[in-house]
Amino acid sequence: MKRILLVVIGLWWALAAWAAGLRTLKGTVSCEGKGVASVVVTDGESFTQTDAKGRFSFASSADNKLIYITIPAGYRVASEQSVPQFWQPIEEGKKQYDFTLHKKEQDDTHHGFVVIADPQIWHKKEFPALEAGMKDIHKTVSEYAIPFHGICCGDVISYDHTFYPTYNEVAATSGLDFFSTPGNHDMTLYSRSHETSTRLWEETFGPVCYSFNVGKAHYVVLNDNFYIGRDYFYIGYLDEKQFAWLEKDLSYVEEGSTVFVVLHIPTTCEESDRKQFSYGNIANVMTNAPQLHRMLAPYNAHILSGHTHTTYNQIITEKLYEHVIPALSGAWWQGMLCTDGTPRGYGVFEVDGEKVQWYYKSTDFTPDHQMTLYTEQDAAGFAGQVVANIWAVDENWRIEARFDAGDAQPMERFTSYDPGTQKMYADREKLDHPYVYPTPSDHFFRVAIPEGAKQVTITATDPFGRSYQESLNIE
Repeated sequence: MKRILLVVIGLWWALAAWAAGLRTLKGTVSCEGKGVASVVVTDGESFTQTDAKGRFSFASSADNKLIYITIPAGYRVASEQSVPQFWQPIEEGKKQYDFTLHKKEQDDTHHGFVVIADPQIWHKKEFPALEAGMKDIHKTVSEYAIPFHGICCGDVISYDHTFYPTYNEVAATSGLDFFSTPGNHDMTLYSRSHETSTRLWEETFGPVCYSFNVGKAHYVVLNDNFYIGRDYFYIGYLDEKQFAWLEKDLSYVEEGSTVFVVLHIPTTCEESDRKQFSYGNIANVMTNAPQLHRMLAPYNAHILSGHTHTTYNQIITEKLYEHVIPALSGAWWQGMLCTDGTPRGYGVFEVDGEKVQWYYKSTDFTPDHQMTLYTEQDAAGFAGQVVANIWAVDENWRIEARFDAGDAQPMERFTSYDPGTQKMYADREKLDHPYVYPTPSDHFFRVAIPEGAKQVTITATDPFGRSYQESLNIE
């Protein structure tokens, strides 16, 4: 009787699922032939976890195209040319989806990651420069004794999606697996709606919203580029499906944990855009960012974004920090400087349990290269002053100037154009892209030169106690 009842219930469930447009997906998650328990599995909408034997089964909407896992801490998945293979396409009639994990060679509680943004390959002639950037990353990572992974904040290419395989091949030379989010240039544009804009991305890189765990940290990747169905135009916006997915994803994460959120368009670049919404800024920052900030409030969260090709470090709250990563391509591969004077490069993060530290690494420079100094010889507006462009700063840095053998004195922060950038991109006719031009930024510091001073030394100390110095003869 009990068996008959179970059969009836099963038939009823199958009929109800069919009527609702659902299908049942099942499979296993295993490592070395043994099931792995408590692994989160999702189709981008519904969630489940594996049982004690690594098995899972759940109902999935016919609209969802991918099934994927949240890689648990201590494990990795197979990689194809730097792209982790944690997902599978959902195929008509197929119900069994099996995933294989591999145990990491060393404990990942203490780990690191590199963050790049906006490689934005426009022409095949730019791949050698990208390869040099990946070589620099490889060298940086090789100096650590902890496991590393890579993160890309989008705009992998400029417009030609056929470059994806070559890009991934070059990215693999870094020695890292890259977890990536699409940028506005990675969308399939000129179609009629946003819903079709990520099709080509998903074929190569997988889902646009997903998560993975490393050590005690939880990583979430989202897509906040919203194509408005007109030519190539877009806004910064996170749709409700991703918010609902994120809400469920974070339900598996203990409050107070360290969470990194990866997206392309920043949620904020300066305090003013958090205080006042502007229609003129809807393609530069996420328009509905306050909702994301509130969702992250229970965690110690860091947002990693790109898009601007310039530096912004924003302390949103005591528990929420946004790192807007400058472009690996500098000014679209037209020169080594981003348009705000930041050298092209990448972020280097170190996570030890709940402790997080970071610094910005300029490509082809040593890690202590954190500023450029200028005087009135570089810009007429700097008359009588020494000016430092210190790109990686936030409110917690201490910036001081010392003239000759005098006492250290604070410097005044202000907004300026970078003279080096103005000079580098002055002749627009020599550039491939007419839209490359210097942009102002607020990471400049100035101090008046005392009469008779011969030398100045600028010291910048970051929140982790690391000091960087540059000196300049000013006779």
